[in-house]
Amino acid sequence: MKPAAGSASPVRAVRPGQPLQAPAQDGIASLEELRAATMRCRECPIGEFATQSVIGEGPARARLMLVGEQPGDQEDLQGHPFVGPAGRLLAKALEQAGIPREQVFVSNAVKHFKYELRGKRRLHKTPTQREAAACLHWLEDEIALVRPKALVALGATAARSLLGRAVPVLANRGQWLPRPDGRQVLVTVHPSSLLRGAPEDREPAFAAFTGDLARASKLFDRRAD
Repeated sequence: MKPAAGSASPVRAVRPGQPLQAPAQDGIASLEELRAATMRCRECPIGEFATQSVIGEGPARARLMLVGEQPGDQEDLQGHPFVGPAGRLLAKALEQAGIPREQVFVSNAVKHFKYELRGKRRLHKTPTQREAAACLHWLEDEIALVRPKALVALGATAARSLLGRAVPVLANRGQWLPRPDGRQVLVTVHPSSLLRGAPEDREPAFAAFTGDLARASKLFDRRAD
């Protein structure tokens, strides 16, 4: 299926075809190469039904990389990560946490949208562990290309992919956990979980989410350079 047209992301600082300093583990030297490779990927069934793959976007050498679960409906159609309702909520939380949105790299553990049809609606369906594992090497390619100082895991799928084990999100949220490569991973919930909550719970849930993200704001303190 031909990828749907979408407007350019305001935070995409890596131009198509622009090489980065270190090749990824698959020999991929740019995000454009990664995009092309994931478009062809059929290592799990999801890619066959998605409109297109959606890889991460942001500065070429972002200090912080945020990883969610998978693209949603709008992300699948537009070809950019975090452009739907959860993405708008994430942008608001980052602003309140003191983290410049344009200085972070945002991506997902799984590069294609998994869904089930309800009439004409495409409803999100959680990827299986096998599907997330099949996509892991693409995520590691992104990390190798961007080389962030630290990462944020948005939800359980992202936490498992980044840390290589199951991580109880509610028990570990707001904590930094180490990856084998030495990078630290801040664990928190996915912003979409805030949208699904009861209306009376959304304000305190958003405040807690913002508080989690604020623990990464020190990466943008010039005094830390």
